[in-house]
Amino acid sequence: MAYQKVNADQRAPGHSQYLDNDDLQATALDLEWDMEKELEEPGFDQFQLNSAENQNLENSETADLNLDPIQPAASPKGRFQRLQEESDYVTHYTRSAPKSNPCNFCRLLKIFCTAIILFISGILIGYYSHKNCPSNATSSGTLDLHLYQEILKTIQGEDIKKSFRNLVQLYKSEDDMEISKKIKTQWTSLGLEDVQLVNYSVLLNLPGLSPSSVTLSSSGQCFHPNGQPCSEEARKWSSQDLLYSYAAYSANGILEAEVIDVSYGNADDLKRIKKMKNVTNQIALLKLGKLPLLYKLSLLEKTGFGGVLLYIDPCDLPKTANLSYNTFMVSLNPGGDPSTPGYPSIDGSFRQHRSNLTSLLVQPISASLVAKLISLPKDRTTNGACSPLELPNNEERIVNMKIQTVTKFETVTNVVGYLKGVTFPDRYVIVGSHHHTAHSYNRQEWASSTAVITAFIRALMLRVKRGWRPDRTIVFCSWGGTAFGNIGSYEWGEDFRKVLQRNVVAYISLHSPIRGNSSLHSVASPSLQQLVAEKNKFNCPRRDQCPKTNISSEQIQDDADYFINHLGVPTVRFTYEDIKTLEGPSFLSEALFPKRATKIEEMDPFFNLHETITKLSGEVILQIANEPVLPFNALDIALEVQNSLKGDQTTTPQLLALASRLRESAELFQSDEMRPANDPKERDPTRVRMLNDLLQDMEKSFLVQHAPPGFYRNILYHLDGKTSQFSTLLEAWEHCKSLASNETLQEALSEVLNSINAAQVYFKAGLDVFESVLVGKN
Repeated sequence: MAYQKVNADQRAPGHSQYLDNDDLQATALDLEWDMEKELEEPGFDQFQLNSAENQNLENSETADLNLDPIQPAASPKGRFQRLQEESDYVTHYTRSAPKSNPCNFCRLLKIFCTAIILFISGILIGYYSHKNCPSNATSSGTLDLHLYQEILKTIQGEDIKKSFRNLVQLYKSEDDMEISKKIKTQWTSLGLEDVQLVNYSVLLNLPGLSPSSVTLSSSGQCFHPNGQPCSEEARKWSSQDLLYSYAAYSANGILEAEVIDVSYGNADDLKRIKKMKNVTNQIALLKLGKLPLLYKLSLLEKTGFGGVLLYIDPCDLPKTANLSYNTFMVSLNPGGDPSTPGYPSIDGSFRQHRSNLTSLLVQPISASLVAKLISLPKDRTTNGACSPLELPNNEERIVNMKIQTVTKFETVTNVVGYLKGVTFPDRYVIVGSHHHTAHSYNRQEWASSTAVITAFIRALMLRVKRGWRPDRTIVFCSWGGTAFGNIGSYEWGEDFRKVLQRNVVAYISLHSPIRGNSSLHSVASPSLQQLVAEKNKFNCPRRDQCPKTNISSEQIQDDADYFINHLGVPTVRFTYEDIKTLEGPSFLSEALFPKRATKIEEMDPFFNLHETITKLSGEVILQIANEPVLPFNALDIALEVQNSLKGDQTTTPQLLALASRLRESAELFQSDEMRPANDPKERDPTRVRMLNDLLQDMEKSFLVQHAPPGFYRNILYHLDGKTSQFSTLLEAWEHCKSLASNETLQEALSEVLNSINAAQVYFKAGLDVFESVLVGKN
């Protein structure tokens, strides 16, 4: 039945005058039972008042008034509902009515008529309520972890492997637009609705007709970036790889100057070198890693260097990655279309023609070429230990470097598909991968990324076809132009900025799922680290054998950049890495190799790691998209802020005091608002919506206006997993040590102080709003 019977002790106050003695209570209960019994029978439409009266009068003479066992209020269920569940309920509770008299008969008649009216009203209300409600009761609000697993269990590594191989073959024969159309067709065939191709005309910096070269002035020997001598044969043997061994948006030209080894190019390195040599218009020999490349180039530019030879020291790479003769590409673009900085590349937008984004001539070269420049033997191991590449201080090397690139406008395409939510369709969970763009690198990496997102869409749509939908809208994006500075994601973000600022709840990155096979590495916003830690148990059924959870909030090089730094969106990314890579210098992933030294299928032959990444990411997506209350932890943000200030030489009493107040507000918010909202018995829809709006905007307070080149504007993210201090304060402190003025440090301290204060005010204002709403209702 679509209703529950009201118990005897829960009747309306207007009926209390008829229930002053035990006799009448027993009689009312008996009548109530009789009515329910008759209503269950097929002859309900023949129901007559006289039959009920006669039945009660016949039973009244044998009444037994022992009512002690009858406790209608002891169960939250009405007796009509309990009758359907307990077969012995009738014999256990049915009592005879007491002897009646004319006065009692009148009262009973009134009670009976009132009950009939209430019953008919209940039938009508139940009928129309049921008619107006959707017949499919599988609301995503009731989706539990068991159903998540039902969705995810259809994901199989073998299916991902087949998809991956098809994409790799597709790359060999199709251009960027055709690949985007293929992805759209595939997503549409899986059932994803409203799949769009979003195109932007952007300024790309491409290599010239001939590869770059480096010539030793002393001997006249000419080398290509991979270390091979300049010759027509070498150019034909690897023409494409040589052409695309370049720094996109570098300055063009020819520069002949002395090569000066600046190691990793940090402030201390440059301070030491400036004391020894005149660096004006010289060529820096720079190692990639430890700090963002754009930041190091900005320091070299300020110092007065004219060119840069960029390389990766083999000692910084896993032993399995033999990249001595491999060249690579880097992009000097901080993000988006360089011709429309800060605004989308739509028709009619003003275009700035910027062929280069730096005054430096930058050329990536292989480690083998560096060894030739500094005349080192091939075997550089000492007692089994790797010896880093280093140019002797007492030796001079003069080289001539030649760089030629061209800039032109080309179309970059994004593939965007929507799965609309049923409860909060205006709240978006964005899932991002990237696809091949003409002239892009990491050819197999993009196929791995695309195969993973397609596998999750396939599993999800199988459930959607059975009538289920998520509460919040899931937006699937395959970005174009990633290799040139995340151009596709930036342009789409700038295009829809106003909508995304208000509606985006989280971003889940599937950018580079497999970079190694020895360690699962998770990057997450502080507010999502607790959720990610729970999901990591999926990959480790036996807790006693689980390795330490590797979760951090650190800078990552992928299309999540815009959402983290300009929208303040909580972000999650799962990847498999080599342990050596995690232990080595950060930011090595800024280098894009044209051919993977270790192929994807060699690292994950059965695609089990792909399957794990897909399921881990999928469960996070499902939980964020379906939980009534967003699974974000406000207190973890406050704790992260306090941890970032521990042991920092730049910390001031004002910063510590503000961080303490932020923690107090977050604790109060967590206990007073989060706890009741997560309890279905106390949950109020209006307050839940207010709470979710507050949760999704928590990180926006930590976006600073000014950050050094290559550094995140979102100060909750650190430079790498080994440092816990605020990155902007670390940089400012290093800058302060090399200069007499501490103005830069004071500016950085002020920005961090204002961010923490803004977050504390944000939480406090939210608590005040909730309190005022509660008072208003009372």
